[in-house]
Amino acid sequence: MNTPASPPRPRRVHRRIVVALASSIVALLALCQSIAGAGAAAAAAETSGSALAYPLPGYVTGDIDVHDPEVTKRPDGTYLLAYTGNNISLKTSTDRTTWRNAGSAFPGGVPWAHPYTNGSNHVWAPDITYVNGRYYMYYSASSFGSNRSAIFLATSTTGASGSWTHQGLVIESRTSDNFNAIDPSLTIDAQGRWWLTFGSFWSGIKQIRLDPATGRRSGTTLTSVAGRGGGAIEAPTLIRRGAYYYLFVSFDYCCRGASSTYRIMVGRSTSVNGPFTDRNGVAMNSGGGTEILAGHGNIHGPGHQTYLDDNDGSVLFYHYYANNGAPLLGINRLGWDSAGWPYVF
Repeated sequence: MNTPASPPRPRRVHRRIVVALASSIVALLALCQSIAGAGAAAAAAETSGSALAYPLPGYVTGDIDVHDPEVTKRPDGTYLLAYTGNNISLKTSTDRTTWRNAGSAFPGGVPWAHPYTNGSNHVWAPDITYVNGRYYMYYSASSFGSNRSAIFLATSTTGASGSWTHQGLVIESRTSDNFNAIDPSLTIDAQGRWWLTFGSFWSGIKQIRLDPATGRRSGTTLTSVAGRGGGAIEAPTLIRRGAYYYLFVSFDYCCRGASSTYRIMVGRSTSVNGPFTDRNGVAMNSGGGTEILAGHGNIHGPGHQTYLDDNDGSVLFYHYYANNGAPLLGINRLGWDSAGWPYVF
């Protein structure tokens, strides 16, 4: 019997390679379909506001217990995070992932805030902007549920603990007022003018003009830019991107641990002073707002957001509550759809 020149075994090996290759192609196609499906789900969530498809926060580690975070990028490329706490608490990071405690802005206390905090050094919701070689920090003093509140300004050339200089009162609200002077956000418009947007509950989100030379209030005009008829709205963040000014706010209730219902909303305007409208054209002064992030799974009450333009694009920072009620740092990237509206990914 003649032995075949090409024995059967190599042919079986070839068949196995072909089968394995085909299986790999099928798996790859399935993966592509899965990714496409995830993209479609995200797009559907963007349109419908469904919280089920919202992404988890990005990976962070280290000291990530925060409430009302504010993040700015230093000239050396590192990150400075300030947040609600005794004397304004600070953290730093070199990579936006690992965070370390870095003391407080005012180690000696904040006696000027005591008339609004019932003697406490616990002050709230800082906003930091680095401009003209200085850090400008606006922050608020109040007590829970009261609109006897104030927003103060401090400046620093380094942002480090103990380097901050108290620059005085910017605006206050009294119990007889229909607004609440907390949760400040500084915006520098396309003409170089400075504006402070702020507010919580009562008649909603307000705006005043600032003097860039001092960082303090300029004039007496108080403009309403968003409201829910006395309902739960606070924590504005007003940014300029392209032809629009985007007003991010937090709807509903913070500070209830895993029962918190905070969610992040947005509207936009071609003017820094509004009127701001949501994706459906509803005015934010009439309760409008397009939801971009809400509680989902083990992520409870995400809100009190802040925004940063970083090397890898738009970044959204916020706090959320874990199942045990701990407030933690959340970070996600922001994308922008073809109509210019943001979405979280």
